[in-house]
Amino acid sequence: LLQLGGAVFQFRTAANSGLLPASMVIPLLGVTMKERCKAAGIVYFERFGIVVASTGMLVALFLSVIAVGITKPVPTNTCILTGVAGSIIIYTMKHSLTVSEVIEVLEVLLIFVYLSMILLYLLPRCFTPGEALLVLGGVSFVLNQLIKRSLNVVEGRGEPIDFFLLVAVIGVILLGLFFTVLFIFMDSGTWISSMFFHMMTAVLGLGVIMPWLYRLIQRNPLFWLLQFLFQTQTRVYLLVFWTFLAASACGIVFYQNAKRSSESKKHQASTITRKYFHFIVVATYVPGLIYDRQLLYVAAVLCLAVFIFLEYIRYFRIKPFGQTLRHLLSLFLDERDSGPLILTHIYLLLGMSLPVWLFPRSCAPKGSLSGAGALVPYAGVLAVGVGDTIASVFGSTMGEIKWPGTKKTFEGTMTAIFAQIIAVALILIFDSNVNLNSSYAWILASVSLVSLLEAYTTQIDNLLLPLYLQIMFMA
Repeated sequence: LLQLGGAVFQFRTAANSGLLPASMVIPLLGVTMKERCKAAGIVYFERFGIVVASTGMLVALFLSVIAVGITKPVPTNTCILTGVAGSIIIYTMKHSLTVSEVIEVLEVLLIFVYLSMILLYLLPRCFTPGEALLVLGGVSFVLNQLIKRSLNVVEGRGEPIDFFLLVAVIGVILLGLFFTVLFIFMDSGTWISSMFFHMMTAVLGLGVIMPWLYRLIQRNPLFWLLQFLFQTQTRVYLLVFWTFLAASACGIVFYQNAKRSSESKKHQASTITRKYFHFIVVATYVPGLIYDRQLLYVAAVLCLAVFIFLEYIRYFRIKPFGQTLRHLLSLFLDERDSGPLILTHIYLLLGMSLPVWLFPRSCAPKGSLSGAGALVPYAGVLAVGVGDTIASVFGSTMGEIKWPGTKKTFEGTMTAIFAQIIAVALILIFDSNVNLNSSYAWILASVSLVSLLEAYTTQIDNLLLPLYLQIMFMA
């Protein structure tokens, strides 16, 4: 296929490769996790941080070679420098890894190689190389951890909500791969295929995913989930409030589509209209972060599974809602949705949730970090919900001075920094668990650097910015 030119991976052409900023995320997360857990005396997660850093460097090296060798157009030379730097750092760290840890690194790399070959071929123009590194690298880590913990249930570490995340993510991805193969031989748009889709979803969910989760948490997953969701009155209030916000988001979608159908000319949602969803997400996450982070953790996992499942229904045109979803969501497309999948809303959810999911609870004294690290769970809210939203709104309406070589404006970036500082002050007022210990200069520097990254990156900023802000806060 390579000789015939049929298997050349097609990346998103409207952006650069993005390998330089993306390839540094996983190693930096591993290094900061290692240092935090070393200070807390948690040896298991300290070693895990070393494994994460080493794997991130090796994955970056592999994707750099792939991106340079067989993609069109060829990315910038930064990916070659990244690969060389990654290989040098791996060489210097080789004495820090035990044999079992080296095997684990190679397992993640092997999973990443196969996922890259399959998904990048099945989904042309959905990713840049940098986005593929982050998304597929994260999925490879999750799958490796799930396999490892499934084989060592007695020695399993972590809480049930951690296992819930692993099984939910891998379950929906395996579901998508299964139906992708199946619908090669069937027309997915018929009623028979739709019935088969829903039936097989129920079979795989109840017959594979539920028993798998039962083996890991040693209790009935559905009963555990119901008990968890309605454990306290605060959780009930939060669930009711989130249901209202979800209904509001659906109302915006229907209103904008009704507005499109009533106008004679083609109507497309503006940047400001799309940022309504950012405000709704901020209103969703802030109460969860203040009052019940564990509930927010589980709710974000459930929401991610629902989003991916609905994307399957839209992509495969599953009746009765597949074509309707295609029509409703086409209004909110932009240049980043050039492939067959619509991923921007999933990236928004991931960007807000990753700081919550990756928050090193075991390595934090009394469940929270001090100094700038106390703002780690709020990294998504600050970077995406506040910073990116304000930068887009003010930059597109009042911005005049553009940053060299970009479409982003100086006014938008400065307003975003100012808005995030105000948001930090409000977090200090309303969240009594946050104690910054006079680390205000570092917080200002972190917010400013990430806002500059937002101005210059052409990648999916919903995914990249929260991770970098989290790394800065944990450093």
